[in-house]
Amino acid sequence: MTAIRGTDVSIRTQDGTADAYFAHPADGTAHPAVVLYMDAFGLRPRLKSMADRLAGAGYTVLVPNVFYRHGSAPVVPLPEFIADADRPALFERIVPLMGDLTGDVVDRDSAAYLDWLATRPEAAPGAIGTTGYCMGARLALLTAGHHPGKVAAAAGFHGAGLATDAPDSPHLLADRITAELYFGHADNDPSMPPEQIERLDKVLTEAGVTQHADVYAEAAHGYTMADTDRFDAGSAERHWAALLDLFGRTL
Repeated sequence: MTAIRGTDVSIRTQDGTADAYFAHPADGTAHPAVVLYMDAFGLRPRLKSMADRLAGAGYTVLVPNVFYRHGSAPVVPLPEFIADADRPALFERIVPLMGDLTGDVVDRDSAAYLDWLATRPEAAPGAIGTTGYCMGARLALLTAGHHPGKVAAAAGFHGAGLATDAPDSPHLLADRITAELYFGHADNDPSMPPEQIERLDKVLTEAGVTQHADVYAEAAHGYTMADTDRFDAGSAERHWAALLDLFGRTL
């Protein structure tokens, strides 16, 4: 197992200062950089452990608190384990925060994250990767569309709202994307129903984007998150295999 170093960092953006977690191999050399976008529950120990695992595979990983305009993480206090019964009260507070992440906001913030990584000796120069979970899959796809010269790979797992009727839906940036994409959709996921999966695939294919999508059978929305009761160990390991395969080819 590669030794890794993880630290809390701050990143100046056009709108303030974002707190973030930064993990990388502790070998004194530069490694390909990845922005890991959080799910709606936010920057917390589970996300940090996922960043550590990715860093252990040879990547320099930044996990920004994308809700930083509302405070440092945890913006919404969480139980140690998130059960279905906890979700209604949590989402009453989380949904308004998600609504603030418009396409323009994500464009500005992602530029700040990429610029910050470009200054770090732990990050190898050149193209980066992104991966996102739940709402973070939308952020990863928007980042690929807003920064096509910098993002070589983007992945989304149990993504939400990737091809909606909203004017800033990320699928509308398909003709700008040069990254290779991978999606691990959750089966029977109301936040990414079959019609959106079909629309996303159609638009990306017509734009000539290299992409692959799998629907993980009997996997619930949130299947990668071990601190929730939606976690599925088999699907989570499948996600790791797909993600590392994507990054291994492209970064």
